Amino acid sequence: MRIGILQTGQSPEPLREEAGDYPDMFTVLLAHPELSFQRYDVEHMQFPADVHECDGWLITGSRHGAYEDHAFIPPLEDFIRKSIDAGVPMVGICFGHQIIAQAMGGKVERYEGGWAVGPQTYDFEGEPVTLNAWHRDQVTRRPEGARVIACNEFCANAALVYGETALTIQAHPEFRDAFVEGLITTRGPGVVPDPLMAAAREKLGQGNDSGRIARRIADFFLRRG
Repeated sequence: MRIGILQTGQSPEPLREEAGDYPDMFTVLLAHPELSFQRYDVEHMQFPADVHECDGWLITGSRHGAYEDHAFIPPLEDFIRKSIDAGVPMVGICFGHQIIAQAMGGKVERYEGGWAVGPQTYDFEGEPVTLNAWHRDQVTRRPEGARVIACNEFCANAALVYGETALTIQAHPEFRDAFVEGLITTRGPGVVPDPLMAAAREKLGQGNDSGRIARRIADFFLRRG
């Protein structure tokens, strides 16, 4: 099954040599003998010709806000709607989670409660799941028909499903602890409050559930392949 990775941003250049770019992280996270991957740099307007060009789609994270004025956002929203209408399975992570919600009629905003950085624990369909996060924007109103499958006190719409066609997650199962540490160093200063970054650092290295969520994402694609 071929998964098209729709890249909507780039990892920080100082971290890229060791950690790779966002598509590299997902290729590692979702490594499975029945899955192959193709990359599309949609941030720079490299779009698939058709929603059936791949068997499934994954939208990455990004520094951009879904509500911002960027050339790639309107065609990406159009692609999302066409893909979901056609029943092609789609997964969205962080920005991907947000842009799918926005494309389907939900609302994304800069959250007045601030940032989520580092390990966060969610109620994921009745079970605790800990994943790394890095976001201030949130889905503040989910689209009609979207069902919440994960939340916590900070993020009410932490994961959503759209029928049998789309699965979206606000946190970053693809972010290893070392990469989050790198983000704290390269992107955090002057943007994320220092006490929040210090608290995130204390939680790193204690393990998380990215493997469980990776299996869930892979199973989601394979069941529909």
